[in-house]
Amino acid sequence: MGSILELFSEYDIPGAFLVNIELTFWSAIFSMILGLVLVVMRICPVSSLRAVGRGYVEFFQNMPLTIIMVFMVLGAFAQLKLSFSDTFSVNFFWLAVTGLSLYTAAFVCESLRSGINTVPQGQSEAARALGLDFYQSASQIILPQAFRGSVAPLGNTFIALLKNSTVAAAASVATESSSLMSEMIEFHANSIVAIFLIFAMGYVILVLPIGALTTFLSNKLAVRR
Repeated sequence: MGSILELFSEYDIPGAFLVNIELTFWSAIFSMILGLVLVVMRICPVSSLRAVGRGYVEFFQNMPLTIIMVFMVLGAFAQLKLSFSDTFSVNFFWLAVTGLSLYTAAFVCESLRSGINTVPQGQSEAARALGLDFYQSASQIILPQAFRGSVAPLGNTFIALLKNSTVAAAASVATESSSLMSEMIEFHANSIVAIFLIFAMGYVILVLPIGALTTFLSNKLAVRR
């Protein structure tokens, strides 16, 4: 216990976890927006849009996240000169958010599509009978019901996003938890067990509320048929 308290006094461990929370928060927002666009493309009647949506999902679902994060630094930043700020720490933070968002959007899309599969076919047929076009029926009838059926898979996706935020170290985000853990192990090799317990319990504490909220909302919003 003494070694754990000593590590907390020497390093800003809560601050490192806060960076991961911020990465997760912004990535969740942007991946949700992009995932919503992708799922509409995947179910729309225009074959070219369906092909683009499917290609995006297949590409990012089968691409290791580490490669994406490294590309954001060595490709997007160094070669393509993509920059969000003149401050390096801020710039690398948003590069990491971009990489996480692009990657997670593919899984958000599939989570929403699983919710769409729970909507009875008669709903879309009724929408067409009322004279609604595809986008009207999707936004007003299909997607609102799909959200209720996709709460559980979306929750799992965002839990994975929180854990994936540790890969931001590959995008040179030096203040997040995995970077700090590596630094602590380097200078306190005799306290590896204590360091492991600190970060393992930290992620358990962060993940459990998300899982509990997901379970509650899934049961609360479930459509009784």
